[in-house]
Formats: sequence, structure tokens, C-alpha cells
Amino acid sequence: MKILALDCTSDCCSAALADPAGIRQRIERTTRHHSDLLLPMVRELLAEAQWTLGDLDGIAAAMGPGSFTSLRIVASVAQGLAFGAGLPVAAVGSLDAIAWGSGASRVVVCTDARMQEVYAAGFERRASDVVAVQGPVVCAPEDVFLPEGAGWTGVGDGFARYADVLAGRFGDRVGAVLPNLASEAGFVASLAMARFPEGFREAPDTLVPRYVRDKVALTMAER
Repeated sequence: MKILALDCTSDCCSAALADPAGIRQRIERTTRHHSDLLLPMVRELLAEAQWTLGDLDGIAAAMGPGSFTSLRIVASVAQGLAFGAGLPVAAVGSLDAIAWGSGASRVVVCTDARMQEVYAAGFERRASDVVAVQGPVVCAPEDVFLPEGAGWTGVGDGFARYADVLAGRFGDRVGAVLPNLASEAGFVASLAMARFPEGFREAPDTLVPRYVRDKVALTMAER
């Protein structure tokens, strides 16, 4: 199976091509210009691999949670390419991708959601997948759910921005912390191929951003 994966849900804009032989990726850390970067990344990767869109078996896309604008960019680019080439798609949660990329067996993902909040979810690795056992939710860092037991790995930039708050919240339940790990297309590709070894089956119009939050700005009073 040959797939293209796209992800702009973090401060990284990335695209990846994957097949059973491996993954090649383009990634750039930026909070802007995703719409300018994503398609050139795809073109560069295809040229490097000497593939065309017609050689692909599907497109995987990170559908959130994350930046509202970036999620819409990923959805529109993935849909456009998939419709144009007649390809099926697979949606992958961005927090799922981070948990998968961590390689840990029990993971708490906390990413910065702005507005003094985090996106949070708990995952356990089972066979060739990561399964959500908590969340995803958006909440203040001091209100993040408490996972059961110890031996959890904390992952995501929420652990960098709210290090003291989350350390106090989790105590000894979370041991190792990977605050610099973010969702990226390589993780999306790897997880999608693990979840759908027989190939993707969804139509392009099923790629719908998973915002989790429905509020995009603070009121004047909240500011």
C-alpha cells in the first residue's frame, strides 16, 4: 500500500509518503503559511519518490483537534487531491498520532489549545493501535482528567507550557514526559497503515475536522 499523509494540526506543517518499505517526510515548524507550504511539500515528495497521485492507494489526514484554520486547510487539500485522483481516505486524530509516535504503552497527551486550555486524551497501546481511554477534551490544565494508576507517559507541548500545573495535577501517575513531541504526517501515515492494513475505504467527503472546542475567542470580560 502506498499512501500520502497530511498534518497541520500542531505548530508543524508536514506531508509524508509511506509504503511498506518506509516513510519519507517533509516538515516545517511554523504557525502560519500552511496553505502555502502543504502542496509544494506533496509535489516534492512525489517527485522524489517518482510517484504520481495515481500511484497512491489512499490519503490519510490528521483531523484534529488543533488549529481551526489549519484543520480546514488539511481537510480541503486532502479532499481535493483524493477527489481528483479517485482515492479513498482515512481520518486520524491528531492526539492519536502523537500517542502513537511516542511509542509508549500508556500515554496522556496534552497539547496547547490556547486560551489557557489544553486538548487532552489518554491512550493505551493495544496490538497495532492506540485506543483512547479518556477524552479527547478541551479544558484548563488544572482540570485535566486523572488517569488510573501509575506508569503513564506525558506527551505534547501542553507539558511544556503548563509544566508545573500538570506535574502537580498528575503527581507520580505520569513518569516520563516528552514535551516536544507533536503530531506530524509521518505518525499519521504509520498509524493509518497500522489501523487499515487492507486499505482505506472512506470517501473524501468524510474528512471532517474534529474541533473538540466550539469556542474560538475570549470575550472582552474574559480577557
